[in-house]
Amino acid sequence: MSLSEIYFIVPNPVIAGLIWFVGISIILFLARVPAQKYLLALAEVMHNAMRLTARTVMSAEKKLQARNREVLLEAGREAAERQIEREFERVENSVTRDLAQYPALQRKLSESVTHIDEDYQHSTEVPPDPPNWCKVVESVASIESRGDAMVSNILKDIHRSMVKAQDIAIKEHRHSCTERHKVLKRMMPHWRSVQRVLGEVDRNISSILERAKKISRYMDDYEEILKGSDRAVRVLSSSAMSQFFVSVFVLGIAVGGAMVNFTLIARPMAEMVGGQNFIGAFKVSEISAMVIILVEISMGLFLMESLRITRLFPVIAALNDKLRIRMIGITFGFLFALACVEAGLAFMREILMEDELATSAMLRGASTATMTSNDFTWITTAAQMGMGFILPFALVFVAIPLETFVHSTRTVMGAVVAALLRGLAFVLRLIGNIFRYTGKVLVNVYTLLIFAPLWLESVIKDLSGRQTASNSAAGTSIKSGYQEAA
Repeated sequence: MSLSEIYFIVPNPVIAGLIWFVGISIILFLARVPAQKYLLALAEVMHNAMRLTARTVMSAEKKLQARNREVLLEAGREAAERQIEREFERVENSVTRDLAQYPALQRKLSESVTHIDEDYQHSTEVPPDPPNWCKVVESVASIESRGDAMVSNILKDIHRSMVKAQDIAIKEHRHSCTERHKVLKRMMPHWRSVQRVLGEVDRNISSILERAKKISRYMDDYEEILKGSDRAVRVLSSSAMSQFFVSVFVLGIAVGGAMVNFTLIARPMAEMVGGQNFIGAFKVSEISAMVIILVEISMGLFLMESLRITRLFPVIAALNDKLRIRMIGITFGFLFALACVEAGLAFMREILMEDELATSAMLRGASTATMTSNDFTWITTAAQMGMGFILPFALVFVAIPLETFVHSTRTVMGAVVAALLRGLAFVLRLIGNIFRYTGKVLVNVYTLLIFAPLWLESVIKDLSGRQTASNSAAGTSIKSGYQEAA
């Protein structure tokens, strides 16, 4: 029966709506059990599916975390080994240099000690021996004069001789003290030499002790990395993050320098290879300028690898010293040649700009002013040539932040992907729980839609239950009456 037929039979829309509501409620009431089961089953299926997917994602995240941990520890181990190796080389060079100086230092120290000992022996004070005639004077002085003038004169002469001898002894003592002081004064340079030698030894030993402390600290970190402790992983992760951002910043500066270099040589390259030739959507002159810059960067990478500053290419690091030195000379020669080429192109660019300015000035009829303003163009020409010559060598150092960027990107990308997987697992669990509770909500909404039939059902069940209870009570009373009569 269609809506028009119902409206024809029941023209009142309120009654028609009630009929529809009653009909739909009866249908939903009759289908309530399977419908609610299907809704709960569908919600449970979606919940289990999301939960299983979340477990799969978490499993992948754990595997990625384990791989990131291995990569991070391996990179940290290599970096620690490199630091320890360099510190041992520095200690070896320092010890070799210092030990080579030790024989000379020992000889200087021995000579200084010998001179000091000799001067000390010469500077010792030996008390003068009393003269032998002192005993004679003592025996003569013990003679009694008894008023004899001759004895008195003799004693006076002896006294004067003693005073004179005392003055002579004092002068000799003073002279010997002066000589000893001169000897002690000559000892001062030897003491300074000994102090200087001992200071050099102390500095050398202090330097070795400082390096030994650094090596001990590096060894502790290396042991932590070998153990794979959480502290080592945290330290390496934070270090990789900081290195990543610093390398990105430095690479951005290098890109700016490369763009300036490109601007210097793009215009004169158009005069050399033609400014109207295209390869696809790009000019041949721009491609040529970019190729020159990339070749310079490549030569810089090879030069840094040959110097063993970076280790992006293990093949170059594995070369013997003879081939490596040859490669250093070859790459530096290429860089020097390219720098000279760029300086020439920068000079050519300035000439082209001057020609354009002169042509525009002639067209405007201002040739005199142009000639006057061109008196100081050599400054810009020299600046452009200097930039064209220096920038290729500056781009050589791009290899250092590039190596840091390559090594730290693996750790950073692994951490980012792991975080994304954890977020995806959380979203999947959330969606699964939403499906689960949505099924329960739909079941409750379904129950709410059929509340009238359910209410009638409960009322009917209540009445039937009461009727059954009254019948059972009446039967029980009749049975008890029969038992009493019997």
